[in-house]
Amino acid sequence: MRKIKKIAVMTSGGDSPGMNAAIRSVVRTCAYYRTDCMGVYRGYQGLIEGDLIPLTARSVNNIIQKGGTILKSARSKDFRTEGGRKKAYESLKKNNVDALVVIGGDGSFTGGVIFNKEFNFPIIGIPGTIDNDISGTSHTLGYDTALNTAVEAIDKIRDTASSHNRLFFVEVMGRDAGFIALNAGVGAGAEEILIPEEDLGLERMLESLKKSRRSGKSSSIVVVSEGDKTGKNVFELADYVEKNLPEYEVRVSVLGHMQRGGSPTCFDRVLASRLGVSAVELLLDGKTNLMVGLKDNKVVATDLEKAIKGQHNIDTELLRVSDIMTT
Repeated sequence: MRKIKKIAVMTSGGDSPGMNAAIRSVVRTCAYYRTDCMGVYRGYQGLIEGDLIPLTARSVNNIIQKGGTILKSARSKDFRTEGGRKKAYESLKKNNVDALVVIGGDGSFTGGVIFNKEFNFPIIGIPGTIDNDISGTSHTLGYDTALNTAVEAIDKIRDTASSHNRLFFVEVMGRDAGFIALNAGVGAGAEEILIPEEDLGLERMLESLKKSRRSGKSSSIVVVSEGDKTGKNVFELADYVEKNLPEYEVRVSVLGHMQRGGSPTCFDRVLASRLGVSAVELLLDGKTNLMVGLKDNKVVATDLEKAIKGQHNIDTELLRVSDIMTT
């Protein structure tokens, strides 16, 4: 087992609030254990191009509260090639780096798994994505912040909906997972929630809106996950409802990338700090090809391949609560 003397940290894929807090944690844990640390700019592409800089405990002052990532992020087509990965390995060796912490989502972890297999290079993953769609952890970095951003926005939209007796379709992010939509919808008191994991169906949605109207509701909020499987995008859904329920004045609001920005919540800052410490300690203990995550409020390690291939299932109990709350 090789002795780990220098660890590199990088952020890859989409940014998420809490990434900077995780970078800070990795760097300061390295300093605590008297291990050198380097930061990789622009993810795997920067790794291929040798864009690495030394980081010390003082390098990461005043970043815990910042959204985005100070190390930047980028997609890398070159890393998908054997030649590109060989350049990345040579770059790490040139800088005397012995191990790598990858902060990102399933695409970043997939690249890490392949890299580890080809070069036997120690890698630990920290899940950073607002979608919360990675197995092996109850929360990914940025998810809690994105939830709070979405709920705050929906609360403000409801003020307008109530003032004008309107029906609002609010689209939230989440790719192919409905975690943000379900939790934000329940938290904001939405009348309907459309998520990829449960096909509500257009007729059931219409009936639900009719029922809300009959019960005296003059305005409604429908939260839609961007990966919803009704077969229509949010604008088509709005048109469909207007045609079938002309008594409703329908508006659409797409929250978009505002959910990926902003100062991370306390929860995400603390989670990032805990995961960063664990990632470095695992590498120093000779562990590799693992992802650190949170289960039952304890930091746990999961095989990186299982984290990618496993299914993080939607909370069926919360689905039941949602059905009751929309009565």
